[in-house]
Amino acid sequence: MTSPQTWMITGGNRGLGRALTLAALNAGHTVVATVRGEHSLPEHERLTVQTLDVRERQAAREAVALAAKHLGRIDVLVNNAGYGLIGAVEEVSEEDARAIVGTNLLGPFWLSQATIPIMRDQGGGHIVQISTVGAVGTMPMLGLYNSTKWGLEGFSEAMAAEVQQFGIRVSLIEPGALDTDWASGSMRFSSPANAYADLRTKLFGTTEVPWPQGESSGGTTPEDAAAAILARVAAKSDQRLRVLVGDDAPAQVRAALDLRHDDYSRDPRFPVA
Repeated sequence: MTSPQTWMITGGNRGLGRALTLAALNAGHTVVATVRGEHSLPEHERLTVQTLDVRERQAAREAVALAAKHLGRIDVLVNNAGYGLIGAVEEVSEEDARAIVGTNLLGPFWLSQATIPIMRDQGGGHIVQISTVGAVGTMPMLGLYNSTKWGLEGFSEAMAAEVQQFGIRVSLIEPGALDTDWASGSMRFSSPANAYADLRTKLFGTTEVPWPQGESSGGTTPEDAAAAILARVAAKSDQRLRVLVGDDAPAQVRAALDLRHDDYSRDPRFPVA
């Protein structure tokens, strides 16, 4: 058990964000959960729900300031809000591209910017970025989604080195498959082009967009993932930047790194281990 902390969690109404909100409350923490619109989070004396569109920089700054004023401090910021986008690079519209970059990449950027001064003034804190194994390797039809997570990892790695001097920790959480509605309710789809119909069928078993709702695809439960994140925050001596979540995650990362290493090793100047 850790001492009670103040947590701010974006995208707190669904999936991993909801599980993390409830887990933090059950652990005795106080939580500000942000949502885009209506929500079904239970009433709780230590839960405050704020409406926030993370794409808006000023709104993010105001939400962080309000949370800090209400709670007195912010110990843990979890940038969880985000969604997936299925579409070949050629298919993705400008509107779709700007929307997912604004949510998945700029949203965490704005919230991290707004929270760092508060954590610095209070002598420390922890910024948790919900990433994915898709930030290590990519797959067709998820290029824009993967690129937002690669960008998230890029600025977060630099930020971790910048804010370490202030006692602020940064964690990149890289889950494998999660048993949430990410692939259904939290998935967006570009307008499909016939040229990619065969590839779409090969990857997803259908050309239908959006694809038919089916049974759970399995994966780590959001509750288990939330427990792993709470454990990570509580492990003060664990200085890893990247944390794998889910039994399938290590093998996916290994495969992606092997492919990249194979490319680099074709250069005769590349050092041999």
